[in-house]
Amino acid sequence: MSVKIPASSLEFLKQLKKNNNRDWFNAHKELYLQEHAHIIAFADALLLEMNKHDQIETPTGKKSLHRIYKDTRFSKEKIPYKNNWSGSFSRSTKKLRGSYYFHIEPGNSFLGGGFWGPNPQDLKRVRDEIDYDASGLRKILKSKSFVSTFGTLRGEQVKTAPQGFNASHADIDLLRYKQFTLVRRFTDKEVLSGTFLKEVNDTFKKMRPFLDYMSEVLTTDMNGISLV
Repeated sequence: MSVKIPASSLEFLKQLKKNNNRDWFNAHKELYLQEHAHIIAFADALLLEMNKHDQIETPTGKKSLHRIYKDTRFSKEKIPYKNNWSGSFSRSTKKLRGSYYFHIEPGNSFLGGGFWGPNPQDLKRVRDEIDYDASGLRKILKSKSFVSTFGTLRGEQVKTAPQGFNASHADIDLLRYKQFTLVRRFTDKEVLSGTFLKEVNDTFKKMRPFLDYMSEVLTTDMNGISLV
């Protein structure tokens, strides 16, 4: 795992942030393609490592990358380009749920994983499982590996209690979640280090107990009978 992100890839993003307009970008298109190639190589190498410990549906590193062109229709910032490199990997087969995300941006690089927008059916199934027995999930969230890497579970929450549940429920802290995400942040120095690829892969590997728990819940009914 020797592929690393060069300092020039972060420097390009810094310059893009200062000159986020089409004229500047078009004048520096060749530089963009050069730096984009470094990110593709990184994503390809990462995918190769991830497939050693998980089943990834995303076929290539390039396919994992998000477009740098920004959709301004629903954005307050009407800038045409994103100021980051980012990509996501989906897990394969119906039994493996959840996804992985990486975001590289000067001063704001992080890895994410989990469930950003569970549909109402999935959200209800997870809450029903927590209501029935939250011990399995709590064991994962309190594990030394989880706490040292991610700190805590993240995601949007309802303010009081979701419909159908009492605010005094013993596990109301977990029932409030509408999203179930894991995040680990990195400094620019860490991103540019020769060990960053390994750290990213190891971090995604440490998400597995959580992702596998959620996959088991979301692919079985309350009796443990497979739905897929």
